[in-house]
Amino acid sequence: MNRRFQGRRRWSDLTYWQKAAVAVGAVVQFGLAATAWTDLARRAPAQVRGPKWRWATLIAINYAGPIAYFRWGRRQPAEAGERQQPAPASQEQEAA
Repeated sequence: MNRRFQGRRRWSDLTYWQKAAVAVGAVVQFGLAATAWTDLARRAPAQVRGPKWRWATLIAINYAGPIAYFRWGRRQPAEAGERQQPAPASQEQEAA
């Protein structure tokens, strides 16, 4: 019977390009997770939608967790109750 139909594949069964694709995917996944966890740790609880522990757990779920956190988990400064400072007027506008 052909090795391909015996069930699970081993790392040694993969071609060079398949191994490279798995490695790149892993680096992207861990990079997303590390970035999301760092951002979550540095944010105040008021700047996060929902409990921080729940987002920290959710981030561990493959690509979906970090992407969900960046899309729905973070509040914008105006949402978090912080007022944005208006941009200072330029000197040209003041002179006019």
